[in-house]
Amino acid sequence: MQKTKDLEIYIHIPFCIKKCSYCDFLSFPSSSKLQESYLSTLKKEIKAFPYHEEYRVITVFFGGGTPSVLDAKWITEIMELVRSQFHLEPEAEVSLECNPGTVDAEKLSSYRRAGINRLSIGLQSADDRELGLLGRIHTWKDFERTYELARREGFDNINIDLMSALPGQTPDSWEQTIRCVLEKKPEHISAYSLIIEEGTPFYHRYAEDVKRRDRGEQPEYLPSEEEERRMYVRTETLLAEAGMHRYEISNYALPGYECRHNKGYWQGTDYVGFGLGASSLLRGVRCQNTEKMEAYQNDGFLNKKREILSVEEQMEEFMFLGLRMIRGVSMADFARRFGKSMDEVYGDVLKRQMELGLLQKKEGQVYLTPRGIDLSNCVMAEFLLSV
Repeated sequence: MQKTKDLEIYIHIPFCIKKCSYCDFLSFPSSSKLQESYLSTLKKEIKAFPYHEEYRVITVFFGGGTPSVLDAKWITEIMELVRSQFHLEPEAEVSLECNPGTVDAEKLSSYRRAGINRLSIGLQSADDRELGLLGRIHTWKDFERTYELARREGFDNINIDLMSALPGQTPDSWEQTIRCVLEKKPEHISAYSLIIEEGTPFYHRYAEDVKRRDRGEQPEYLPSEEEERRMYVRTETLLAEAGMHRYEISNYALPGYECRHNKGYWQGTDYVGFGLGASSLLRGVRCQNTEKMEAYQNDGFLNKKREILSVEEQMEEFMFLGLRMIRGVSMADFARRFGKSMDEVYGDVLKRQMELGLLQKKEGQVYLTPRGIDLSNCVMAEFLLSV
């Protein structure tokens, strides 16, 4: 069968050295023995994928956790298996998340030989006090060493993850982080606001502060709503001055360096997730692996939780995810995919949101205005068809 359909692969490595105070991802510290047995199961799952021949793989993303805590040989072996099982496009984007202090020159060289061509480094802040508060294992100096090693080993497509609205952070300290990072001249920056997630140590410390801010009161530890807004504006201004365009609500890149893997998610490309808790979306069916390690290692990946998305749910996702992109969603793509025009399905919503100044329509694209980006969660909720 001719491979005509694009596929993205996500590979979940749930291991980390230490759980951060804000983190609610499926990740945890582990022994080398657990890592080895997990990776053995992961390989079995990749081999068991039933549709190898129907797709061409355009991106691979190693996420976590911290994939770079593994011995580099495991990344090499997984990439060799992906190549043997799938048609991996020669120009595929292959990304790996790493944290400062978890790689050395030998590891980075091994990644390059394995075909990794994009690194995503989890810095979060250039301020060591803020890093300590977050529970990160590294310092700014550790990041600098990691970044310089990556450049020396030939990585020319590097993302840096940053986090704003931290407890005690000010617009000035946030600006200092951005300026320090821009001096390194990365190709891509992901700049997210801290979300206090239930079940994390940060939730126990700061949940009441979030409630204060939501009520319009002055928070005790977290930046105020006005300070957070100033951080947000400075981010876009400083990165634009550095030649980085904003292509998604929280992502900025130099021309030609947008993250193709994440764009695939937002644009509805089929993807398969391998590993503990990993999700897939293939042919309108969403699947998810068990989050329990023992079950996963007992071939639990063969019994994925499955949900067939209705046409209405697929339309909702098309709008939710596509509107995250600054260029928005294509009305022609919507009509091609669903056999109905966007105005037929969402005419009233579009009219109302445009009258409010939250959406704009131009040259067949519907996208959020600057004010709409500020209120994006409220805007996207309007596209629910089941309410």
